[in-house]
Amino acid sequence: MVKAPSLISLAALAVKRELLLGDDVIPYVCELPADLFDILLTYLPPLALQKLQTKMDGDDCGSPDYCFENGRKHGRYGNFNTVWKKLFKTRWSGVTDQIEPVDWQQRYWEAHVQGCLDEAAELVVLPSFRGLISDINISDTILNYIGYEQQMNHLACDYSKLSYHCQQFGHYARCLRLQNALCVEETCVQALCKLLIQNSETLASLEFLHCKLSPSFVEGICRSLCSKRKRIHKIENLSIDISSFIENCPSSVVVELVSFLSSGRSLCSLKLRHCHLDRDFGRMVFSSLLEASSSLSILDLSGNSIGGWLSKYDRSGPLFSLGAGKSLQSLRLLNLRGNNLCKADARDLGSALVHIPNLEILDISDNTIEDDGIRSLIPYFVQASERCNPLVELYLENCELSGRGVSQLLDTLSTLRRPPTSLSIADNNLGSHIAASLGKFFGTSVQVLNIGAIGLGSSGFRVLQDGVTKELKLVNINISKNRGGVETAKFLSKLMSLAPDLVEVNAGYNLMPLESLTIICSALKVAKGHLQRLDLTGNNWELQPSHVSMLSEFRHNGLPILILPTLQALDVPYDDEP
Repeated sequence: MVKAPSLISLAALAVKRELLLGDDVIPYVCELPADLFDILLTYLPPLALQKLQTKMDGDDCGSPDYCFENGRKHGRYGNFNTVWKKLFKTRWSGVTDQIEPVDWQQRYWEAHVQGCLDEAAELVVLPSFRGLISDINISDTILNYIGYEQQMNHLACDYSKLSYHCQQFGHYARCLRLQNALCVEETCVQALCKLLIQNSETLASLEFLHCKLSPSFVEGICRSLCSKRKRIHKIENLSIDISSFIENCPSSVVVELVSFLSSGRSLCSLKLRHCHLDRDFGRMVFSSLLEASSSLSILDLSGNSIGGWLSKYDRSGPLFSLGAGKSLQSLRLLNLRGNNLCKADARDLGSALVHIPNLEILDISDNTIEDDGIRSLIPYFVQASERCNPLVELYLENCELSGRGVSQLLDTLSTLRRPPTSLSIADNNLGSHIAASLGKFFGTSVQVLNIGAIGLGSSGFRVLQDGVTKELKLVNINISKNRGGVETAKFLSKLMSLAPDLVEVNAGYNLMPLESLTIICSALKVAKGHLQRLDLTGNNWELQPSHVSMLSEFRHNGLPILILPTLQALDVPYDDEP
């Protein structure tokens, strides 16, 4: 039997339609008692709710009995923010913000505009597409989410066009992600520039993904975001990812981009990743940051080819005139992973890093800096440990380092008052002899350590067992792909007894025999730590029913702690031979 709708739901449905089609009902809605008003809000779709809130913000109700602050309606007119939050969670149930929004109305329409742009990007690439991006019809799926109805077709505004959604709700966008299809000059640039001009005072983050950027496009975007009077923009986060600059006039692109960086007083994050940047481009970006007055905290140039970008600076004298280098003074994260840097670049970088006093995270992985390169950086690591803000995270993966060079590094770090609390030296062929120096470093304040695929072998794990003798501060460790055999399990047993804060371990692909599982389970039973995940994938085990019952007791929040090899993975053994 179908339940009859309540009087309240019928009344709300009528009010919703009136709100969508006209303004006549708004004064009567404003006069509702507070409890009925709050109930009504929960029945309204986004378009109707938006219209009502906009009118009330404009004081069209003629009543002084409410005030609006940070998206919340105080007094007799209920709480709009709570309803917007519910609408957002219903539509984007899988989206979780790191920081919960204060204004859910703004967050809702920002996500809505991004959804419209993403949908438009998919349509523009179709061979059948003709015309301008602003004329694209938004799908019924999106329109239904916001409460669009067919009866609204006769209204003056065209709810179905992308241009309407950008014009009406674009000013709510604080972050925009633009794909290549939205960066085509012939069909999109004019509309995109219009959207950016509309949001130039409020837009904080702009991301370009998989784009081919022409000089005229870069010029149009940069000028759309800058104030005409002061030539200053308010972008805080700029990301150009897996993209390229069309090479017909690369110098003009550099000039325009450098000018944009120099005029960013609010810029705090700059990411130019996998953009085919060369040495000259990298050098000009770096020089512009020396002169910029923004408080940049993140600089990510990973995945380019900027080897030699610091070579013009004289290391024998003052490296830079850094009196005005505010951007580098405030830098906290520098990512130069995979930039074709060599040992000479590491030497130049060491001189530059001295003038970046607040750097906390440094990633120079996937560069062939070799032992000479790492040795030239050791004096900086020593100096950084004495700063008010010491280096916290250091990534040196796949840098063609040897055991000799890394031993010197680890021996130095082990003596520092405040060494990095996170270190990765994975994917370097260091050999078993590195274990002695590693054992010393284990005794420092290090909490996250990645020593995967460094060639420890069974002998290296035996040395580590003997070298680790006191309580450790480790929280996360990766010892995978080291071919340690049963000695891996014995080391894990000792590690779990000495690291009470250990949460996650990756010990996969270590050629451990099945007997290792018994050793590990015995250690888990007596350990009093907080281990949540132990990855043992990639070890060729044939589990028996007795093993399954033994493993069932090791769970955290209902999930298994031990991650075991799958049947599919057993068919393809790990091979770390070059």
